[in-house]
Amino acid sequence: MRFERMEDQPMGRDPGETSGVTRNCALDVGWGRLIFGQTFEDRSALIATLREEGPDRRDIAVYVEDPHVLLAQAPQEVFLDPSHTFRLDLSALKPTGRPASGFLIRPLATDMDAQTVNRIYAARAMVTAPLEFFRAARDPDPLIYLVAEDEATGRVIGTVTGVDHARAFGDPERGASLWCLAVDPQARQPGIGEALVRDLAGRLATGGEAFLDLTVMHDNSQAIALYEKLGFARVPYFTVKRKNPINERLFAGPELAEGFNPYAQIIINEARRRGIVVEATDPAAGFFRLTFGARSVRCRESLSDLTSAVAMSICDDKTITRRIVAEAGVRVPEQLTTGAPMEEIVAFLKRHGRLVVKPSRGEQGRGISVGVASLDELEAAITEARTVSSEVLVEQCVEGEDLRLVVINYRVVAAAIRRPAAVVGDGRSTIAELIEAQSRRRAAATGGESRIPCDGETERTVRDADLMLDAVLPAGQELKVRRTANLHTGGTIHDVTDAVHPHLVETAIKVARAIDIPVVGVDLMVTSPSGPDYAFIEANERPGLANHEPQPTAERFIDLLFPLAIPAGVRQVMEMPPARGE
Repeated sequence: MRFERMEDQPMGRDPGETSGVTRNCALDVGWGRLIFGQTFEDRSALIATLREEGPDRRDIAVYVEDPHVLLAQAPQEVFLDPSHTFRLDLSALKPTGRPASGFLIRPLATDMDAQTVNRIYAARAMVTAPLEFFRAARDPDPLIYLVAEDEATGRVIGTVTGVDHARAFGDPERGASLWCLAVDPQARQPGIGEALVRDLAGRLATGGEAFLDLTVMHDNSQAIALYEKLGFARVPYFTVKRKNPINERLFAGPELAEGFNPYAQIIINEARRRGIVVEATDPAAGFFRLTFGARSVRCRESLSDLTSAVAMSICDDKTITRRIVAEAGVRVPEQLTTGAPMEEIVAFLKRHGRLVVKPSRGEQGRGISVGVASLDELEAAITEARTVSSEVLVEQCVEGEDLRLVVINYRVVAAAIRRPAAVVGDGRSTIAELIEAQSRRRAAATGGESRIPCDGETERTVRDADLMLDAVLPAGQELKVRRTANLHTGGTIHDVTDAVHPHLVETAIKVARAIDIPVVGVDLMVTSPSGPDYAFIEANERPGLANHEPQPTAERFIDLLFPLAIPAGVRQVMEMPPARGE
């Protein structure tokens, strides 16, 4: 379906459109309402409007005068948002220092665009908008949706929303505001956010707007630096929101402890939302205790007291894991240990042509070499693996995509394809420089959890493409720089939960039951997530639940630990008998 109202069109308007200011303006923007405080003469009416906020929506009252007086009228219901307001004089937009490369900016135009925008919102922990809202006709339309499109793939990789205040409520100041600037965390091209802001500002300036405002969290130093670079300046306007679960972290006070990584924090956040007491025991190592009523459970990220020591020891030793799941009927690749005679290992290499060498014990992709094809490479890979574990495995290399399935309480909650780290050439930078830049972006997008190491495996992967690290990659050319898809070594993750084949789901559950483990990440090599073919790779007893948002991994984990903390509405749905025929 085409969104005709979102096609390129002049941003000007008739003089009559601004002849009168709409009173008590609450503009629906899909994920909630923008409540323009300057259109309210009565504070009680503004409070009443905030009380009308719908479930799972996020209303924002902006340009609130005397917010301290407003808060005094309903201190238990509303709070002052800890964000700053910035304004750009559209007549003073600074010129760009570099043109956009590898993507273009255009208006949102199709259902697929809207669906992808929602996917980006969800990945950034933002509230999504119903697809019907994007389709709805508005005349005049105050909303401007722009997207960034990857020139190579056609995928939407970023989005921004603008609001024309004159069209919204007849603003005599000819103002506008920017909302929902979001970039796909998997995007590789630099400068996407800046390009979206510049394009929106240019369109508004052409339409006769005087300024562009935005709000940004006070501690978002990276975003503030971008806006100041573009010429935005701080202005003394305030934002008020209604207290709800979406906003909880903004008014519930500081976190109980600092230093937790994203894999622990996502669980802690879900526990706090349910009123579960969180005790930090060792944040740096990811340890914490959860208590609800008389029940207390210790956790290290997604590893909890509910996982037995036996199950953990099975996952810890890849040789034992392979043997246990093979006996349960799961397909596994052929494998040797380096304890076998060397002539047997050499014959194994000749028979399979390409091998995977990995430590018997270890995690986060350390010491793994993929695609080993010569005796010299094999010896080097074994040496590398022995830096992690004294026992090393030599395994048949199965071609395909790396699929991670998260199983919680013997149900598959999330499935995702993991892809190795890759860089895109700009025609100027060396491969080593591109790797360093991409590594910084991955670290920023994952809270420091994902980086691309420049080690022997990276050098070998680049060399196998007949290139060297000091070579300049042509503009637009993509190059894989790792063969393993582990997120800690710069890999990216792509949700396929809704498309995964039932046989792969059954296999993951079979693995979990064979190990007898309530929470596990099952890694399969597949030809396609929508097909039944696979080979088992390994099982991870402490899967990173934060890697699979927006799938409800943390919610299901807390459900497992504390069934009585499941929200009543959710429990009623879970307890409903299946419909006839199901």
